[in-house]
Order: sequence, then structure tokens, then C-alpha cells
Amino acid sequence: MQKFLDAFHDEAGKLSVDDPATGRIIAKVKTYSPGEIDPIIDAAWAGQSVWARRPAKDRASILRNWFNLVMANQAELAQLITAECGKPIAESMGEVAYGAAFIDWFAEEGRRAYGETVPSMAPDKRVLTIKQPVGTCAAITPWNFPVAMVTRKVAPALAAGCSIIVKPAEATPLSALALEQLAVEAGVPSAIFRVTPATDPAPIGKLFCSDTRIRKLSFTGSTAVGKKLMEQAAQNVMKVSLELGGNAPFIVFDDADLDAAVEGAIASKFRNAGQTCVCANRFLVQDGIAEEFVSKLSARVADLQVGAGREDGVQIGPLINRAGFSKVQSLVDDAVAKGAKIATGGARASNGDNFYQPTVLTGVTSDMTIASKEIFGPVAPVISFHDETEAIRIANDTPFGLAAYFYARDVGRVWRVMEALEFGMVGVNDGVISTEVAPFGGIKQSGLGREGSRHGLDEYLELKYALMSGL
Repeated sequence: MQKFLDAFHDEAGKLSVDDPATGRIIAKVKTYSPGEIDPIIDAAWAGQSVWARRPAKDRASILRNWFNLVMANQAELAQLITAECGKPIAESMGEVAYGAAFIDWFAEEGRRAYGETVPSMAPDKRVLTIKQPVGTCAAITPWNFPVAMVTRKVAPALAAGCSIIVKPAEATPLSALALEQLAVEAGVPSAIFRVTPATDPAPIGKLFCSDTRIRKLSFTGSTAVGKKLMEQAAQNVMKVSLELGGNAPFIVFDDADLDAAVEGAIASKFRNAGQTCVCANRFLVQDGIAEEFVSKLSARVADLQVGAGREDGVQIGPLINRAGFSKVQSLVDDAVAKGAKIATGGARASNGDNFYQPTVLTGVTSDMTIASKEIFGPVAPVISFHDETEAIRIANDTPFGLAAYFYARDVGRVWRVMEALEFGMVGVNDGVISTEVAPFGGIKQSGLGREGSRHGLDEYLELKYALMSGL
């Protein structure tokens, strides 16, 4: 970790990076104003056509070099993630491997950006299509997965032949800067992938959306900010990918394997202390098994070890900052004031200001704020339902549609519920759905576009049709 800190620390830097477990400053980094980013866009624009003309095989080889360097530095990158965002070191190690998997996947997928020939409508004409890179792209990434959210955008852009500029989250710029350094070491031209930290993201987002040299914007963050960026990008009819807020239901039916459901709940809800966009946000449990499920879940949750992510055996790290803690506490307080009961947890942990006890709430109803607002904390609110129809109604009663989970063993119910849930991703009898081989993304107000899989490459490609006549 230290080699990266030494490379990026700038005493004159305006952006201080804090350890959320202790509050101490890890490093200060250089920031960029819109005026300083303008020449970076210019260089990315000029270099993109050269990068695009390189054979896909060459780009794939460079991406493979990048993948190898990331994995060779897995431990150092994991320490960096834990230092700046607080997640347990075991999760950080997993995130580096997950993030690197996107580089590996798109290194190969970029070689398969196939066009097609189409049966012609006339004997002297031929119809064909080719796929070409969008051009220069911009990305704005969140703090909760500071490695994976960068590679999930940058790898397909580079594989497709695009250049890309990344504005990382203010809380976690170090991981992005480390990835940039490793990419350049791997052979990516320095102008083709740039990281530009900033203290004020709004002017940077506006620049990305208004500059006609930027042909695509990819954003992961809140729905409110996503809507603003989409509005700004509309002025240039820019291609946009948005991965926004969620309100994931986790449904447990009376035919479920309860022990498996509890383990799936732990994996889905309590990773990164509940600070993931696909975290289970509402636990809908059929009334006949609700008491048993809550008992089993509460026992597991009460045993989760809270502490600084760098400490051995820790499973729940700190929330990202005081604002994150205050939000979680206010949601729990509001629910309790309206009749919810605390089965376990429900207060600040003793480890420090940003630590919250893993919590289970019962007696939660759909009209409580905690049932409709993304929690982003280690709190599992349990809502009872009577039958399948009611479960689907409650689950779909949200403007968001990112991820959903449910546990059931009846194959008819599995198909019915999977098809009825209005979400872009559904985990059936599993609490972890993210993988580089599958299309990640939501519907409704959870966003546009997909990341990962072959569909993730298409987000950085334009489809061109050509008619050849006079043959």
C-alpha cells in the first residue's frame, strides 16, 4: 500500500483522504478543476483514434498485462481499499479479484465485437454491419467499490477502442489512481485512461456532459444525481449509462430452506456493512415462518464481528463517514418510533464514531421510511406478508428496480416470482449476484444500460450499417 501512497500523496493537494475507521488523514491528493481537465479531454480525444486503430488483439494483450499487474498487487490494492473506504480486508481482497475479472473478461470480449452480414433485398446489393468505438468517454465512480466500479467501466471502454477519463469519488481516489498507474505500466497510453480527482464533483459532471468531445458518460451513484446528469447530457444527445439507487427486496417464502436463506441474507445485507447498491433493503418474510427466520437471522447477526477492516476476523467495518452513520441511525429511530422492534443491535457500536451495530428490526411496515429509502448500513428491516401475491405487490411497490432476491423451492413459484419481480437482476436462492459474465444493471429509476457480459462491451460501441450497391 505504501508505494501507492508515496506515489500519490501531495502535501499541497486539496483533497484529503480519511480512514473512516479512525478519522485520520491517509493522504492528500492533487485535484483537477474543469479548466485543468479540458486539455486532458483534448489529449484523450486526439489519442483515441490511434488507440482504436490498433488491432483488437493488441488491445487485448495490453489489458491482459493490466490484469496480471492488478493481481500481482492484490494485497497492496486491498489494503488501499480498506484504508480509504473501511471494508474488511477479506472483502477488499475479493473486490480486487472481482475488479480484475472485468479486465480479464473484456480483454477477450473486445476481440469479439462482431458485425454481421444480412441477407440482401436485391441481387446487386449487400447489407452489412460493423461495430466501432463510441469515442472518448467519461466515467464517475462511487466510493463503495473503488476498484471494481472503475474496472467495470474502463476495461470495456479500452477493449472497444475508446479513451476514458474517470472522476472517482471524493472519499476514495487512491484506488483509482493506483489502477491508472498499473494500466500505464501495462502499456495503456497515458492519454487514453486518466483519473481526475476533484473536491467538487458538480462542475466536473457538467463539463463531461457539455463537452462535445465526450461521446459517452457512465455514472454509478444516486438517482438524484443521475437524473441531473441525464438532463445535462441530453443537450448533446450523449450516450449514457446510469447505475443508480436501489431498494432491493429479499423475499423468504414458507417453502424456503431457512438456513440457506439466513446465510444468503448475511451475504446480501451485511457485505461492506450494508453499503452496496445491490444490498437487500427490505426483508419480506411469509408470516408462517417469520418468527423462526427472525430468530435464526438475529442469532447470526449478533455474532458478526465489528471493527476496523484491517483487523483479523472483522466482518463489519465502519460506515463511510458521519453523515452515513447519522442517516442509518435516523432511519432506525424513525422505524422504532412508528412501532418497529429491535431484535438485535440498533445503536452505535463501541469501536468508533462511524461504526453501527449490525441490526435486525421486526414489525416493520411499508409506510415506514426505512422500507422505502436506501439504507446503506447494516440494518435488516423485516416485513411480514401472507401470500405470494402480497409479496410481489410489496416488492414491486417502489420506483427502483435494481436487484431483488428470493428463496423458495417450489419450481412453479420460482418461475412465477422471478418473472413477476420488476427488477433488472434477480437472485434466486442466492444472496450474491454480481459477476463479470452477467449483465449488471437496473430498470425503472435504477438506471439505464448494463455493465459486464457482452452487453457491457456494446455500451461502448456504435453499430454502423453499410449498403453496398452496384455489385
